[in-house]
Amino acid sequence: MIEIAIDGTAASGKGTLARRLSVKYDFPHLDTGSMYRMVALELINDKKNDYTNLEIESCKIAKKLSFKQLENNKLRTEVVAALASKIASFPGLRETLNLKQIEFANVNKEKYGGCILDGRDIGTKILPNANFKFFINASVEIRAKRRLLEKNISFLHGNDEECMLQSLIIDITKRDLSDSRRKTSPLVPAEDAFIIDTSSISADEVMSIATKIIERSNKIVG
Repeated sequence: MIEIAIDGTAASGKGTLARRLSVKYDFPHLDTGSMYRMVALELINDKKNDYTNLEIESCKIAKKLSFKQLENNKLRTEVVAALASKIASFPGLRETLNLKQIEFANVNKEKYGGCILDGRDIGTKILPNANFKFFINASVEIRAKRRLLEKNISFLHGNDEECMLQSLIIDITKRDLSDSRRKTSPLVPAEDAFIIDTSSISADEVMSIATKIIERSNKIVG
């Protein structure tokens, strides 16, 4: 049974790699970051995002969370992302969602022979014994440009686009610092992870690097 763990920074390309590997090897894929986003979205919808007992409310939502909810296209807004990053520091919430992520891995390994999880601390906390671990990163500037392209805003003038880009650079930098400095499961590469910098390579090239690493082990026949 095969476990593939993909960690990395925001907008580095870890989700793209995970989805492509999922299709290639026919293993179920879980974007664990979307679980925190779903909790954040529910808090916002229930108008509980400014509660003083935010961790308790987050845990209540997390315990009822279903994997089917993660297909919500409202999860990708900057407001949801900011709150998700904030609540991700709560030990109680991480413990609750970690158990769900481990359950996903165990069920799908048994059913399909493998699973792919991407997000924060997958290789260090959720799947510490994964067969393959990747840590995906890119420069802050490149990641900000990717986020801007995702927004698909066609009416921006040059100055407006530059202002938005600088704003995204600031936001991503703050998120990186928050993720890497948090006391509970900080964002760091696993010691045995393959680190791939995607700043100057395409998604196809990233996929090629990852599949060569996987297939030279002979554990998977692609």
